[in-house]
Amino acid sequence: MRKKVLAVIPARYGSSRFQGKPLALLDGHPMIEWVATRVASSKLIDDVIVAVDDDRVASVCEKAGLRYIMTDEAHRTSTERVAEVASRIASDLYVVINGDEPLIDAHVVEKAIPDTWPIDTPFAVNLMSMISSPAEVVDPTNIKVVTGKDGFAIFFSRSPIPFPKGSLQFRYFKHVGVLAYNRLALQNFSASERGPLETVEDINELRFIEQRIPLRMIEVPSGLGISVDTPKDLEHLRTMIQQNGISFPGLAEL
Repeated sequence: MRKKVLAVIPARYGSSRFQGKPLALLDGHPMIEWVATRVASSKLIDDVIVAVDDDRVASVCEKAGLRYIMTDEAHRTSTERVAEVASRIASDLYVVINGDEPLIDAHVVEKAIPDTWPIDTPFAVNLMSMISSPAEVVDPTNIKVVTGKDGFAIFFSRSPIPFPKGSLQFRYFKHVGVLAYNRLALQNFSASERGPLETVEDINELRFIEQRIPLRMIEVPSGLGISVDTPKDLEHLRTMIQQNGISFPGLAEL
């Protein structure tokens, strides 16, 4: 019997760098609708739900015909918000997609969905892509990750890691905002407190590292999506969409 896969898109209204980001318009449609519509085109995903914390985002979702759930506005992380969704909606796997990549490719999202996964132990997957620009390596908004030979994460940091003292022959990777968890992993996350590493780096995934929960990293090609973190990013994306003749991706068009 095929297991159920639920895609969850956290859409927090408040943001220190971009208030109301999920509602920003691109080609006449709110950004959250772009993300949800693209993700919904995947045949591996059974349902898509937007995890909101504000009536304004809920209203836009309702108008766009998107399924949503109101979550506690006190959540400090997107993972906590997804864990609340998992406590209220049953699924075998929860695939989390950041709501700030309106050009996300559903085929990339599918890379985080394995053929099978355990249900009796915490299970988590995260996508990563290689960094080609030195400026991206030193940019603290890009979360760097190092893995072992087995493909599991060893550490995440906003600093360039590892430091190239003995050799310059190293490929740097950054975390991509697509993750997948089974219910047990999310329950474990919500039941635990922030550790010192997660606190100082402010990176959710470090909670798994600190608790010795394996986090498998899967490489995907670079440059597959454009994150909108600031109003300046939004203007850049609007220009790109206009110059390239990109229109809103209705399901019938995908």
